[in-house]
Amino acid sequence: MYEAYWDLTEAPFDNSPNPKFFYLSPEHEEALVRLVYVVQQRKGCGMLTGEYGCGKTLLSRALLQRLDKERFEVGLVTNPCWGPAEFLREVVYQLGVDTQEKSKPELLHMLNDLLFRNYRAGRDTVIIVDEAQLIDDEAIFEELRLLVNFQTDDRFLMTLLLIGTSELREKVRRIRHLDQRIAIRYYLNPLDHTHTANYIAHRLKTAGKQQKIFTDEAVKLIFDFTRGTPREINNLCDISLLVGYSKRLREIDEKIVGEVIKDTIGVP
Repeated sequence: MYEAYWDLTEAPFDNSPNPKFFYLSPEHEEALVRLVYVVQQRKGCGMLTGEYGCGKTLLSRALLQRLDKERFEVGLVTNPCWGPAEFLREVVYQLGVDTQEKSKPELLHMLNDLLFRNYRAGRDTVIIVDEAQLIDDEAIFEELRLLVNFQTDDRFLMTLLLIGTSELREKVRRIRHLDQRIAIRYYLNPLDHTHTANYIAHRLKTAGKQQKIFTDEAVKLIFDFTRGTPREINNLCDISLLVGYSKRLREIDEKIVGEVIKDTIGVP
């Protein structure tokens, strides 16, 4: 509702994983390079971890944009909280086959057929499991290990990407046979102060605003409060723009950001 007031074409700080707003910090670029390498070179399995709100899901969507749709078929599992058979059925569904099959052996046969179909057609299969730290059943991690075992004599038939918080690292570490199969892994840290400022400017520019809206002091306060976590930056900037619009301001200074922070933490 404030976009027209600030001369924006769309909301710049929405928390949906829109790759249009992807900010390529040095860490995000390194993470993306590694994920692309794992997929394009058929390395079998990769893992991306980081704290909540650091941009892992958005980074995975940016990865999808960089994959040739003619070459890659991607199955994206965003809710991995299933039993073993239900998980396999979801994987098969995300690869384009809707089935009511409940037998795990039959589902594995079905998945194997899908992988070989793509292999014969010259296509690579990629399975991305987002929010993988939510997996509580170790049997699911065993299924993931088995998925990586789908291969011919000279190549993997699919690439598995696990994405989640630092909890995922600990869970995978306990599953030694899966941990050993992860070819490349990367831990995504929050942004520093400089990249927090660049991130805010990038999202505003992407939404059509070339001029600064947030003062340098406001940006510093945003960084201090959010510790450079993109999701928290988005929340704080979004509400600050709303407050600035309601007050008919021409810029957002540290006073406005401070007011929003007080509201956020419930300080009267």
